[in-house]
Amino acid sequence: MPNITFIHPDGHAQNVDAALGDSAMSAATRAGIDEIVAECGGSAVCATCHVYVDDDWLTRVGDVSGDESELLEGVATDRLPNSRLSCQIKITEALDGLVLRLPERQI
Repeated sequence: MPNITFIHPDGHAQNVDAALGDSAMSAATRAGIDEIVAECGGSAVCATCHVYVDDDWLTRVGDVSGDESELLEGVATDRLPNSRLSCQIKITEALDGLVLRLPERQI
């Protein structure tokens, strides 16, 4: 089972096991990570699961779709080049060890 490290705004790391084919958002909400609000439940319509992908992982998480890019324009914190919606990051074996930084707020 792949593992994701979520870095909280205060700097502490939380390791979470993620099921293959699941989203990083689902893994975070199952683990009780409060910084992932996920108001829409992963339907990619709310942008409350915003994360910053660690630079070493950017090429492995896949490209941002047009719809995702549009939603990222409305996030509550700064959109950066490594911003993604965690509901759009699908977990594969290649993402074992993925590092995602959590913004200070989603709303």
